[in-house]
Amino acid sequence: MKSDYHFEYTECDVLGSRWRVAVPNKADTCTGLPDPVKGTQCTFSCNSGEFLDMQSQQCQKCAAGTYSLGTGVAFEEWDDLPAGFVTQGMTMYEGNAHVDCSNSTWTPKGDYIASNTDECTAVLFYAVSLKKPGVLAFEYFYPDNNIYFEFFIQNDQCQSTNSESRWMKISDNNWSQHRVELNKGNNVLYWRTTTYALRGSEVKPVLLRNIQISGVAYTSECFHCKPGTHSAEQGSAHCSPCPADTFSNKGATVCHECEKDKYAEAGSGSCKPRPACTNSDYFYTHTPCDSEGKTQLMYKWIEPKICSETVEGAVKLPASGEKQTCPPCNPGFFVSNSTCEPCTNGSFSNGTVCTKCPVGTEPVVGFEYKWWNNMPTNMKSSMFHQKFSDSDRNTAWEVAGEYIYTTPGNQDTDFLMLTLSVPGYRLPQSAVKDSERSELSRITFVFETKCSADCRLYFLAGYNQWNNDVVEHWTGSNRKQSYSYVIQSNNTVGFTWTFQRTQELNVEKKFSADVAKIYSISITNVIRGVASQCRRCPLMSVKAGSACVPCPPGHYMVNGSGECQSCPPNTFIRADQPVGKAACIQCGPNTKTNKAHTACLNDCTLAVQTSGGSLQRYDFSPLANVTGFHSSPRFTIKGLRYFQRFNVGLCGTESRIPASCVDNVTQSGREVRGYVCQSTVVPSDIRSQSVVSSQPFLIGDSLIGVTTKTTLGSVSSPDSLFPAASGLPDVIFYYKSSDTTQACKKGRSATIRLRCNPSVTAKDHITLPSNCSEGTCDGCTFHFLWQSQHACPLCTRNHYREIVSACIQGIQRTTYVWQQPLQCYGGESLPAQKVSTCVTLDFWLKFGVSTGIVAAVLLISISCYFWKKTRKLQYKYSKLMMSSGGKECELPAVDSCAIMEGEDAEDDLMDLTKKSFFTKIKSFSRERTSDGFDSVPLKSSSSWQLQEEEDTDEA
Repeated sequence: MKSDYHFEYTECDVLGSRWRVAVPNKADTCTGLPDPVKGTQCTFSCNSGEFLDMQSQQCQKCAAGTYSLGTGVAFEEWDDLPAGFVTQGMTMYEGNAHVDCSNSTWTPKGDYIASNTDECTAVLFYAVSLKKPGVLAFEYFYPDNNIYFEFFIQNDQCQSTNSESRWMKISDNNWSQHRVELNKGNNVLYWRTTTYALRGSEVKPVLLRNIQISGVAYTSECFHCKPGTHSAEQGSAHCSPCPADTFSNKGATVCHECEKDKYAEAGSGSCKPRPACTNSDYFYTHTPCDSEGKTQLMYKWIEPKICSETVEGAVKLPASGEKQTCPPCNPGFFVSNSTCEPCTNGSFSNGTVCTKCPVGTEPVVGFEYKWWNNMPTNMKSSMFHQKFSDSDRNTAWEVAGEYIYTTPGNQDTDFLMLTLSVPGYRLPQSAVKDSERSELSRITFVFETKCSADCRLYFLAGYNQWNNDVVEHWTGSNRKQSYSYVIQSNNTVGFTWTFQRTQELNVEKKFSADVAKIYSISITNVIRGVASQCRRCPLMSVKAGSACVPCPPGHYMVNGSGECQSCPPNTFIRADQPVGKAACIQCGPNTKTNKAHTACLNDCTLAVQTSGGSLQRYDFSPLANVTGFHSSPRFTIKGLRYFQRFNVGLCGTESRIPASCVDNVTQSGREVRGYVCQSTVVPSDIRSQSVVSSQPFLIGDSLIGVTTKTTLGSVSSPDSLFPAASGLPDVIFYYKSSDTTQACKKGRSATIRLRCNPSVTAKDHITLPSNCSEGTCDGCTFHFLWQSQHACPLCTRNHYREIVSACIQGIQRTTYVWQQPLQCYGGESLPAQKVSTCVTLDFWLKFGVSTGIVAAVLLISISCYFWKKTRKLQYKYSKLMMSSGGKECELPAVDSCAIMEGEDAEDDLMDLTKKSFFTKIKSFSRERTSDGFDSVPLKSSSSWQLQEEEDTDEA
């Protein structure tokens, strides 16, 4: 029987031929099968709306209720993963192989398939073999630039699509279409997503639907229309969705209307009972002003209307038509035929009548919306449904006179969006624009949220037509408040306010009363903007009879008179207030104003007076180039490793290169520039990149001072964050940023401590506080410690001492060494060693010994001389005693007892009484008599004779 088997084609041979064979439906059926027959050529295919009947090998039209792509396949139902599709989760980050990503896959959601939203990489792929070149087309919704989304194809040689063309563009608030040509042969299609949101922010998944592939050889059957669609005729290439309040089953040829007490959204497969109408099912708005200056208050049901007014407990629509006085036009507009028209160029208004700017003034252009009678022409309201129905509804935000507010949605998870578009920005002619001024424009709005759940209001800024980034968001109820955002680039031309009542799924109109209100929106310096006031030109412009020109650099304009006066020395002009003396802002310590007087700079040099009265000079020029560093690694719940990357441009002149941080997750390539910036980086091999950088923001775009004090203005750098080991004070650079956030209402700030460490030769040794691993403890003020030898004061004569060597062989050396511990670098170098002549110790020793010897010889000679004199005197004395005749106490009369000149001391030698040498000296030293002769004791002759007798007896 024919039901026991089916036909298939064999593989094509080298000639492109094949055979049709019968294949049993049951494995044990082996007899009674038709013989193989020659099949169609491998390139044969049917047209769309047709299928190949394998029995006759002829193309036939699809029946009603079915469809066919002919040479293609389509995937429109995603209740389950269609056959042939494979999805898996993996990690693409270096060093994170232990991360479990098995559950991070693409998930079918009925009408579409959704990507993952965690930090893993989800891959969806499908392999298809084409017998001829074909086309792939699919729809996607890619709303969140915290996800990197790429699509690429691999061929038979495993060659992938060029990396630049892989990058999918951000969706513009709706489904986007992508179409790519496929080559003949095997093609593997890859959809890959990776999330980079690491700060706890909610991430919206990437969605896919309606994947169609053409170029396959044939299709042997037609596909039934899915529920909610139908095809009424034979040979349909696709099925049409059922309109609202109708439904259809699978394979339907017509759509059936719902009963009166039921409803159905477009493309529904069934009807639902209509709920009772509540106050959340209608909204109020105002009609345009009439000729009498009146507007009517109107109440309208939210379309499409799904509630019933006849059900018990249902509310009725309030009566419309109440007349109210029209609010005035917004500043810069005037009333014309009951409508508001913009004033012409060179005029201004307060919302009533346009007035030409007086001579010597210029209009301050921009947009200011504070009255909401009509939706401005450059603003658009739209709603995006979580279930992504195709209903076109634009009543997400409605004007209400004094404010614009969010209307109830079909679902509490709907995104209610209000978009403002501007053509670009241009500074006034009297303003100065240079590289140091970051404020090109400023947007300010006043808002309020009232919520009973976890509602969220997002403010997004668009950096090009494909991308917008969340600048700030608010959760829950928020009192009436103002928020400002500084615009730094002409690419920021779109702004979006998005309100979502809850993120809880499967909740229908439980929080419809939650509302967001915007009271006013103003944006400055807009091209083709309108003016609410005129600003006086400087007098020099009036005299020249030309358009306004700015005051000379360093001058401000006096209020009322237009006269330009010079600011005090070393001041800069405020960008947002160039009028009045208050516009002159004094530069901080150790900074100087630039040539245009728009900012203060430091040329990387510094002089500090120490407590001892000496002057220490610093030169930080080697540290002036942009330096990058990162925090210690951090990990998400899944174990993803990421870093906080900081880039710093410490100091420099006007020609310096500022630090920059970029976002390379999406095609926008958003970049911020300043002194200090931060981004989040994740090691990755996506697109062959070593790291992926996201979420860049400025920490400091202006230098406010350089000092050794720990506080400057409202910014502090406590010593406890970086305890110092030496007594040398740290030099601290203070920075401020003009970007404000909900958490940092006064903007962010940063301090960089430069600490002298001669042992550190690297120029990027920057650390973060140990108790604040991300560089900040409060999220607003960041602190860094930069240790380097280049952070030391310049060396002077006070930093070294001299050492004098001993005199060796008549040479003496003087060597200079640094004082320890060394706390200087650069500056004066150590003097070269000095060599000088000297007199050595050996010379003086020899001289002393020689002198001593000479003195000793002389002393001995003198002693000998006087000794001989003494002997002669004794000899004369003894002769005198002998001549006395031995009579005691009687001396002969002599002419003299002294030794006369010419007497020979060697005559008549005789033995004297034995005396020692010292006794003789003693006797010699006796006093002389008054007549000049030596006094000599005389002995009697008897004594002498007795002495001689004693000598004889001894002999």
